Amino acid sequence: MSRAAVPGLPSRYPIGEQLPALYADDDFAQRFTAGLDTVLAPVFLTLDTLTAYLDPRVAPPDFLAWLASWVGAAGDPRWSEEVRREAVVRAVELHRWRGTRRGLVDGLRLALGVHAEVTGDGGAVWSSTPGAGLPPEPATGPLVRVWPDPGGRVDPDRVHEIVRAMCPAHTVCRVEVLPGPPAGEGR
Repeated sequence: MSRAAVPGLPSRYPIGEQLPALYADDDFAQRFTAGLDTVLAPVFLTLDTLTAYLDPRVAPPDFLAWLASWVGAAGDPRWSEEVRREAVVRAVELHRWRGTRRGLVDGLRLALGVHAEVTGDGGAVWSSTPGAGLPPEPATGPLVRVWPDPGGRVDPDRVHEIVRAMCPAHTVCRVEVLPGPPAGEGR
């Protein structure tokens, strides 16, 4: 979609009507300013509706990618327009929770429409005793379990990609893709 030239779009502020009375009957001046009105009408329309352009829920689809770049909302071309809009709307919230259980679960739900749970903390271990030996390596890092809605499916490659991007840098997250909710879960 182009907003550069919209055929037949009238100007809300015709220049010819704002000229001094001397030019009101001047055919050349009126035709010249009408040409400028044709060029400026889309600009005025855009400025008049600027708040709609900045609201991801109603912004034109071609403008949405630009808005996403403003707020760091990584988009996937495979996402529907509705999901891309939601990603931009929730970008600040998702950035706030990035690297946490909640952020990972919310990110997977938004990006893939799947359920997830994260167990384990991937945290650090320390000693309050000076000169103490190094603590043992943790047995495993956080475990991310992912499962679809009933009748849905999960793309393991995309799950791994999202988990890799959203897990804290100091952790190695393990991923399990389940066919349904874990045993004992009624989700």
